[in-house]
Amino acid sequence: TTRQGRRRRRSTRRPGRDVGGSAVGQYSEDKMKCTKITAVLLCGAPCACGFTARLIRQTTTGRRLQRTMKLLDPTSRSDRHTTRVRLQFQREERTSDDAPTTIAIVKSDPDEVVVEELSKRDDSVLLEKFYPFGIEPTPDVLAIATIYFVEGALGLARLAQTYLLKDELHLGPAELSALSGIFVLPWTIKPIYGFLSDGFPIAGYRRRSYLALAGAIGFLSYSFLAFGLSSLDGVANKNIVISSTVVSLLLSSASVALADVVADGIVVQKTRDASTNGGDPAIAGGLQSLCWGSASIGGLISAYFSGSLLESMKPTQVFGIVSILPLLVGGISFLIDEKPIEPHEMRDDTMDSIKDQVSSLWGALSEPTIWKPVLFIFLWQATPSSEGAMFFYLTGPDIGFGPEFMGRVRVVAAVSSLVGVWVYNQFLKRVPIKDILLWTSIISVPLGLSQLLLISHYNREIGIPDGAFVFGDDVASSILGELAFLPTLVLAARLCPPGVEAVLFATLMSIYNGASTVGTEIGAALTKALSVTESDFSNLAWLTTICNVSSLLPLFLIGLLDGIGDESTEEMEDSR
Repeated sequence: TTRQGRRRRRSTRRPGRDVGGSAVGQYSEDKMKCTKITAVLLCGAPCACGFTARLIRQTTTGRRLQRTMKLLDPTSRSDRHTTRVRLQFQREERTSDDAPTTIAIVKSDPDEVVVEELSKRDDSVLLEKFYPFGIEPTPDVLAIATIYFVEGALGLARLAQTYLLKDELHLGPAELSALSGIFVLPWTIKPIYGFLSDGFPIAGYRRRSYLALAGAIGFLSYSFLAFGLSSLDGVANKNIVISSTVVSLLLSSASVALADVVADGIVVQKTRDASTNGGDPAIAGGLQSLCWGSASIGGLISAYFSGSLLESMKPTQVFGIVSILPLLVGGISFLIDEKPIEPHEMRDDTMDSIKDQVSSLWGALSEPTIWKPVLFIFLWQATPSSEGAMFFYLTGPDIGFGPEFMGRVRVVAAVSSLVGVWVYNQFLKRVPIKDILLWTSIISVPLGLSQLLLISHYNREIGIPDGAFVFGDDVASSILGELAFLPTLVLAARLCPPGVEAVLFATLMSIYNGASTVGTEIGAALTKALSVTESDFSNLAWLTTICNVSSLLPLFLIGLLDGIGDESTEEMEDSR
């Protein structure tokens, strides 16, 4: 049987049980030494039994070699119909001939024993090399990981941007807050980027060309901030310098947003190809984990250095370092596996297709079951923020935190956000989304008002140093913010009906970003109205109180979430 490359199964079962085993996929030996191999066994019913595996080789001389493979890491995932058990083994021998090789997977429990002998010549066997997140590092996968890593690593410029506007251009808290909202605007039109890349290929490519364009725009905008601003000193007036800076920062934000949309499109396409071609259904989760992990690594690395570099460099010099990162996106774009579109293959009905998508999108947003939750989330996100004024206060002469300390605060915030993700997945996935949004909003008010202790210096009277207070407040705020934000992502995914999932989800994310921009601009207006400046913080306590208490106002309309908001994340996942 082994010589013919077939599968043989021996099974002994007790009466009343109908549990079977099967394996699917492909296996290629490639004469590798010390190779980690992954074997996946699909069972007909949920099980939690033991597994062993043996490597059985039939040599050309007829001598049969049997070797037990070392079990490295068993993991399992169950649903209502199947149990997927993934086993990783270490193979320690090298095959020098073309002899048939069989992997025998033995599953046993008190009720049954199922033996699967899988030949390498059987194309229906799934034996893969072990890769991070279960995804083979093909060139386009490496390109996706690089894009998301760069997206996270560009946080290196975030603190430099703030110090550039504050110290180099001498803008006040209100102006800084207003510009911070404006810089988010490119993220509010993400569907337009999707329409452009899908409907209007450049040089025959829908993905490569737009990634190269995003990289070029990012490189030029950051390069101007690094080298062009200095050339304007003494030549142009302050308004021209500020306008040039704002345009460059807007373009840099747009380049990241464009690359993000294109990368999301590649992920969606690879997931769809895997599902339609009979590939591993877990590839969707693996790709999402890869994207999230790459962005998180980039963000954590850049968080600390964003502050420490500013201790020894000017903000413009930091932009010079950052300008290298978009070049990685442009260069890696050529690794994307994409066939060029010939001119005669271009569809004449491109505009009609876009009109159909817009019409379908408008039809979906017109449904009360969609626009009501979206309206609530918009109002919930659009509450004012005093973040810009607090930054001036923390870095001002009264508190005196430097760039390196602010970089450490960003590291703590990034790690705390990951803790928030873990807490949500472990304890809150069974809690209705409406309840999570309600209680996180209520708890956030006294947490936000605790900043009054720092403003009044009462924390010093009770023995809490300023630095320790800021770290503790930031940890709690980041965790709570993640617990509040994750349900909105789940809700957005749940709202998307079949047929317009991608474009509607991108639109919902754009609406969320737009709401944050509105909140930032309202906060800037309040900062201006209360006359909070870089040298006068007498009304900062009032600004903080108004911004935090106003976050309770959207809760009066929480009834807009009735129905879909009563479901938990776990229930939504099961229904899909």
